Amino acid sequence: MKNNLIKSLILSGCLAMTIVSCERKELSAGGLLLSDGWKVQSSAKIFLPGEEVSNSQIKEKEWYDAVVPSTVMGTLIRNGIYTDVLEGTNYENIDKSLFDTTWWYRKEFELPSLTKGQHVALIFDGISYAANIWLNGKKVATRDSVYGTFRRHKLDITKIVREKNILAVEVFRAQPGEPNIGFVDWNPRPADESMGIFREVHVVMNDEVSMENSAVHSKVNTETLDEAWLTVETQLTNESEQAVKGQLIGTLEGKTFSIPVSLAVGESKIVRVTSKEADVLHLKNPRLWWCHNMGKPEMYGMDLAFEIDGKVSDKETINFGVREVRDYFTEEGYRGFLLNGKKVLVRSAGWTDDIFLRDTPASNEIQVQYVRDMNLNSIRFENIWGTSQNVYDLCDRYGLLVLVGWSCHWEWDNYLGSSCDEFGGIKSEKDMNLIARSLNDQVLWLRNHPAIIAWFVGSDMIPRPELEKRYKACLSQIDDRPYIGAAKELTSTVTGPTGMKMEGPYDYVAPNYWYSEKAPGGAFGFNTETGIGAQLPVIESIRRMIPTDKLWPVGKEWDYHCTVSDAAMNSLEVLKENMATRYGEAKDLDDFLRKADWLNYEGTRTMFEAFRVNIPRTTGIVQWMLNSAWPSLYWQLYDYYLIPTAAYYSVKKSNMPQQLIYHYGKNAVYAVNESAGTVQMQGVMSLYDCNSRVVTQQTTTLEIAPYTVVKAFDVPAVKENTFLYLKLNDEKGAYVVDNFYWLAVAPDVNDWANTDWVRTPIKKSADFTGLANLFQVNCEVSATVEQEENDVIVEVALENDPNALAFFIRLSLKDEKDELLYPVFWEDNYLSLIPGEKRTLKCVVPQQVAEVESVTLTVSGWNVPEKKIKLFLDGMK
Repeated sequence: MKNNLIKSLILSGCLAMTIVSCERKELSAGGLLLSDGWKVQSSAKIFLPGEEVSNSQIKEKEWYDAVVPSTVMGTLIRNGIYTDVLEGTNYENIDKSLFDTTWWYRKEFELPSLTKGQHVALIFDGISYAANIWLNGKKVATRDSVYGTFRRHKLDITKIVREKNILAVEVFRAQPGEPNIGFVDWNPRPADESMGIFREVHVVMNDEVSMENSAVHSKVNTETLDEAWLTVETQLTNESEQAVKGQLIGTLEGKTFSIPVSLAVGESKIVRVTSKEADVLHLKNPRLWWCHNMGKPEMYGMDLAFEIDGKVSDKETINFGVREVRDYFTEEGYRGFLLNGKKVLVRSAGWTDDIFLRDTPASNEIQVQYVRDMNLNSIRFENIWGTSQNVYDLCDRYGLLVLVGWSCHWEWDNYLGSSCDEFGGIKSEKDMNLIARSLNDQVLWLRNHPAIIAWFVGSDMIPRPELEKRYKACLSQIDDRPYIGAAKELTSTVTGPTGMKMEGPYDYVAPNYWYSEKAPGGAFGFNTETGIGAQLPVIESIRRMIPTDKLWPVGKEWDYHCTVSDAAMNSLEVLKENMATRYGEAKDLDDFLRKADWLNYEGTRTMFEAFRVNIPRTTGIVQWMLNSAWPSLYWQLYDYYLIPTAAYYSVKKSNMPQQLIYHYGKNAVYAVNESAGTVQMQGVMSLYDCNSRVVTQQTTTLEIAPYTVVKAFDVPAVKENTFLYLKLNDEKGAYVVDNFYWLAVAPDVNDWANTDWVRTPIKKSADFTGLANLFQVNCEVSATVEQEENDVIVEVALENDPNALAFFIRLSLKDEKDELLYPVFWEDNYLSLIPGEKRTLKCVVPQQVAEVESVTLTVSGWNVPEKKIKLFLDGMK
């Protein structure tokens, strides 16, 4: 007997699970994505049972317009119920009691009439946290079966559906102790606890046999890279009242295979096809998927269909990449990754969704483009983020490695809302079943993405042994990616050592920290969470998040937008302390932000550089974090408004394919190369004193093989603070890249004895207060505008004064409303110029951003007076 609510099955000893379907770019015939035209209202205002909410008699005039995916709070903001809720301390004024009751989502939709043998199902990709579901006056499912944020649900509605349909979903928010979406300490808890239908809802149709959970797995000849072997997998279910025979047909780039399949009444079968059964699955000279710094992220598409007597019963297209991911352990016991047999240093940052899950395909693409522009090759999703598969599709397309897994939200009492032990808060049989099935659902949902290279089943803690056994049992049957028990350096009795470390720091440390053997978070192994704490936005963003009368002096309104950790990082005191000792007390707001930018640039750059020059001891680093869920002052390379911080450009600089890097621990300069082949380059090192006079200058010829580090220079001892200018030219003498440091004659002295999980304090800080005395310089600026394919290119020529350094120059573009253009992609920014240096910088402005009549280029630096140039984008709108 077929259950018309939720179909379940047991797969070869694996956990019982809700049947789910791969997300379809084009739904099968008659399919529908239910995205627009939803209505939302509180059950406190709708005193009707679900049977009546899901019929045509209800009046929607007082309901809020909504889309899906969405949360209730996001919907209220969209309807203007709350405005400026994230500015200042306004967030405290939200009435959270609104979400104590259930809320209704209601959607009317039409379908064509069913033909004989057709079956229809509703697929919910994610509901937070539980729901009762009605369709056309009939209860389809209850909260007893539809619960768990990371479960997916397929509901058979064949006997209920009609041409005009009304769907009503009563949503319940997560209660304390229920494992919900993993916002942790980087922003306040969502006021509604992410209550809503936060992922897509599909209606799918098929004939007698349905197809789901389809995947393509690949193996690569990692010695030659000239062949690969594919395995195609799909789950076929006979939904008819009689046995069926048919053909599973796959088409890959014009070549087809066909496999006969027989199914008994009600039978569900996983069918796997390898290159032994189908020659088309043995690829010669495959287009491999690489992360962008190692090659092209090539993608394939396979059409898969099940036919009965020549008629298609169900079909889909699977997008996939041909690549092989493996892991290894260093001599020190740290885990590293191999992509198509080649070692890759993972350089990553931690993603978060918007606090009310309002990210869009457009905002996702901007952020993924930013990651690639910074020369990072990875994103860590601590929490299986995303309101759809869009962000993972983008990582596939842009060539970014993805680390996916559970958040520490379920591992600490104050986040989960119930007691936790050394294995976290998932303790009961019910909860272990829920989370094991949730992982199974998420892996089936995401496994076709070549960008994903590992599953993290824990963050700060190893899962309970019984739970981990269930994880392993399921994953062994459905995927072959590396499995990681936790993001911290721990050892599991089930799966052994994690090979990771999570030792911070999470707040400011001196640049030389990263090069010390005493530094817990230093440049060895794979550091899954680390950063320098406060990374302030630009002034334009600060003015949007802090009330005008609270901008200066820095006070509690600023601290409110730090982290919400009880232990630390909940104010700017560490930043202010280090700013004062390192650069001098800030005189005003502009001075404060400028010095904060210096700290951010210097500290963040050094962190990545240390991990680059220490290969092969280093295998990965994750900047904590990439972005912000709300207007924040902590842990971000670009801000909530998608404007890059100073740290953004330091990360871009430090991760250039070829670069010269100053090693704070050895007082020497090293060359790194991340291209596919050996490069011949010329290195230049120049030292300048604080009066811009040359102290020393050296050149050398360098041959740098891929994934290697070569010593280029020893930096001579000096008797005063200096500026270190490094430049790489190609073998013909043309400029490739530069790097610029300010070095103290007396380096930072770290207070190792007082190191904790947050940071290592500085016992005696390097003194750069003399930067305040730099000579003012006249830097000539000119600019041109050109059209290039789908972009507008602003080219800025800078020519520095011949007698003095120009320090820390920021460039920006603003529209007629004096608002920053974004996204724009500067070749370099927050740069410094040596005396007499000429530089030409390009800024790529996407065509849709350039839909303005004119822009204003602003150029200013620490000792460079502000200059503005108006640029007209004639004919480019």
